[in-house]
Amino acid sequence: MRKDEKLILEAFTKRPEAEVVLVDDRAISFNIGRDRYDYDVVLERSINHSRAFHAIRLYESAGIPCVNRGDVARICGDKLLTSIALADHGVPQPEVRVAFTEESALQAMEEMGYPVVLKPAVGSWGRLLSKINDRDAAETVLEHKTVLGSYHHSIFYIQKYVEKRGRDLRAFVVGDECIGAITRSSPHWITNTARGGVTSKYPVTPELADLALRAAHAVGGGVVALDAFETPDGLIANEVNYTMEFKNSVEVTGVDIPGRIVDFALRAARGAVAV
Repeated sequence: MRKDEKLILEAFTKRPEAEVVLVDDRAISFNIGRDRYDYDVVLERSINHSRAFHAIRLYESAGIPCVNRGDVARICGDKLLTSIALADHGVPQPEVRVAFTEESALQAMEEMGYPVVLKPAVGSWGRLLSKINDRDAAETVLEHKTVLGSYHHSIFYIQKYVEKRGRDLRAFVVGDECIGAITRSSPHWITNTARGGVTSKYPVTPELADLALRAAHAVGGGVVALDAFETPDGLIANEVNYTMEFKNSVEVTGVDIPGRIVDFALRAARGAVAV
């Protein structure tokens, strides 16, 4: 259990009306069509995307509201689907190309112009990202991914590299409000806190709030975090996270993020918010 989940459990202790039941996804099994649960809501916090998404859908099929919904997990858990959702809703993002073979991926990179970033469509914490600066590097990385051959490497998700001057932004959305934001800074081009990025407070400006809420709406809403880039033309969306990590952001922002998540889940349990 990560510090994030411990903070959520601590927040629940301050809500005496809530009875919390911990469910370990390593120990559960489902009987589709026959399961019955005495739960008012399921707050999903699994670190495994496949388990999280499928468990949510199974609970939903048994009539249990979930935070977040299965559709949100499905879209946010796949960068390709996230990019489609953002584009469908007119949310600005870096140029993205998708290809299924080495040859078509290389052609796409040449047309985009280097540098580009090659990402697994499904993945987190800044893992397996490649910044590709020229054709030689592109050919090498594409060959490696093809030979590795796993599902994570079978689709080439290519994003135009954005010069972010050593930092990006993360904005936290709960329901219809952007509750706080941070910068993540690093001398490395990958600024994720899981890779050593350092956080600092960032004001929730009207521009950031608008972008965060539009991105959240595009993927289905709920409790999400938007990763965004600053560009000369304004802020643009990068990714949207549905099991957001916040442990390094509570003190920095001064916002009770776990408390806001808990309150949203309790409202969902009462049917006061749509999930």
